[in-house]
Amino acid sequence: MGQTTLAKAINMGLRTAMEDDPKVLVMGEDVGRLGGVFRVTDGLQKDFGEDRVIDTPLAESGIIGTAVGLALRGYRPVCEIQFDGFVFPGFDQIVSQVAKMHYRSLGKVRVPIVIRIPFGGGIGAVEHHSESPEALFAHTPGLKVVACSNALDGYAMIQQAIASDDPYIFLEPKRRYWEKAEIPDGFSVGAADPLHSARVLRPGRDVSVFAYGPMVRTAIQAAAVAEGEGRSVEVVDLRSISPLDLPVITGSVARTGRAVTLHEAPVSFGVGAELAARITEACFYSLEAPVLRVGGFDVPYPPARLEEEYLPDLDRVLDAIDRVASY
Repeated sequence: MGQTTLAKAINMGLRTAMEDDPKVLVMGEDVGRLGGVFRVTDGLQKDFGEDRVIDTPLAESGIIGTAVGLALRGYRPVCEIQFDGFVFPGFDQIVSQVAKMHYRSLGKVRVPIVIRIPFGGGIGAVEHHSESPEALFAHTPGLKVVACSNALDGYAMIQQAIASDDPYIFLEPKRRYWEKAEIPDGFSVGAADPLHSARVLRPGRDVSVFAYGPMVRTAIQAAAVAEGEGRSVEVVDLRSISPLDLPVITGSVARTGRAVTLHEAPVSFGVGAELAARITEACFYSLEAPVLRVGGFDVPYPPARLEEEYLPDLDRVLDAIDRVASY
């Protein structure tokens, strides 16, 4: 397959899932004829028809509600929420129906729905187009929440999520859609890492940095700079936000004794806070310093001209690495 963008890799993963299972449907605003605003579903309606790649009205509650009915009838709908900030009209359906249907039925009913959400900032967009709502979904029992950060994971993880009988929030870092990565020829989803496993991308000795989605690249860049300053930084791509891969997380902290969490979402009450609590509970006697969090500020996402001031950048990550290493 060679070098492939993240957007194209997800498209390929959707195509493979649809070829393998005629019950897989794709639905959302402009996903058909247009191929999605980011062209992630480009060409799917032409090849699979309007009955399997469905252009919906501009109504997220209707998209999710229809998907619930389809799932109960044996289909595997994949819903695209056009932008992260548009998910909230469908939020009630997700937390009140999608997340609870399996429990409400005493395990007799499965709801195999994948809800794709392009998330995060960095594209110079207007209001409601750069949100990071992952903590809201991770806090909802009954939902699985995952985030890909590269083309290989995008290709494999979307297929794994579709094949699962559980409902998934599938987060795609929109500002990384056009970045390329190698997908080996002949690679199949059976050779991929388990969907809920974290991955150590760069081993290190001094500090562990935990990131997911759009911030993984920033963490790798920070680790490379820190190495030039004499610090050995381990970078862990969480990949799964709920559930967390605690053995990989705690194993990393046991090796380094220091931890920094990193995400675009506001720092307070975020995924980083949960990570800090879990690390403190499980690794108290290994820690040489408090767990530090790097994230967005506790304000609504700013206008595009200010977003680079809001988003965590290389300097803020390096500052946290220096502070946690100085204890």
